[in-house]
Amino acid sequence: MTDAPRRRRQSPAVYRRRRLAAALFALLVIGLVVWLVAAPPWRSAPTADPAPATSPTASAASAPAVVASPTPTPTPTATAPAGPVECTPADITVEALTDKGEYVQGENPQLSIRLTNTSANACTMNVGTSAQSFTVTSGSDVWWRSTDCQSEPSDMEVTLAAGQEVTSAAPLTWDRTRSSVSSCGGERPFAPGGGATYHLSVSIGGIPSTGTVSFILR
Repeated sequence: MTDAPRRRRQSPAVYRRRRLAAALFALLVIGLVVWLVAAPPWRSAPTADPAPATSPTASAASAPAVVASPTPTPTPTATAPAGPVECTPADITVEALTDKGEYVQGENPQLSIRLTNTSANACTMNVGTSAQSFTVTSGSDVWWRSTDCQSEPSDMEVTLAAGQEVTSAAPLTWDRTRSSVSSCGGERPFAPGGGATYHLSVSIGGIPSTGTVSFILR
């Protein structure tokens, strides 16, 4: 009977290579297992829930309401006039003046107007010859009117301060004749003298004098 063939004995270098290969394989397997357990590719990292979106309606409801205060209606106030207003009859006192109370024969009366602003405010008025009127009467008989034969009337606007008094600078002369619009360029009769009494009344700007002033013609 023959012996079985004897197994060929391998060298130590081969064994070492096999052990090294086995050790590397074992390390690779262990590393793969650890990676699969620690970070599997299908597991996403947990993310924080997003903050709920703020609803515009909810925000408006939760915010305190802002109520605009009503704008107060301004109380109307009287505005002062920009300047002096026109004088009214209630503002002005008008007086008739003569330079004398008695005139001798051949002496002509000198007639004037005095104005006084009796109001508490300044006012303006026309004091020109166009606004003036002089009238001489004897009883009910009208002897003379300055407007009957007036020539070249003029305007003069002035401002009268409160309480101011003014008098015509140049008096008007009455020639002691009877006037009429039809006799301005002709002969006119003279008013009788000898102690006859006459009365002067005036007006300016339509405001009449408070009364008349009397005088005597000799």
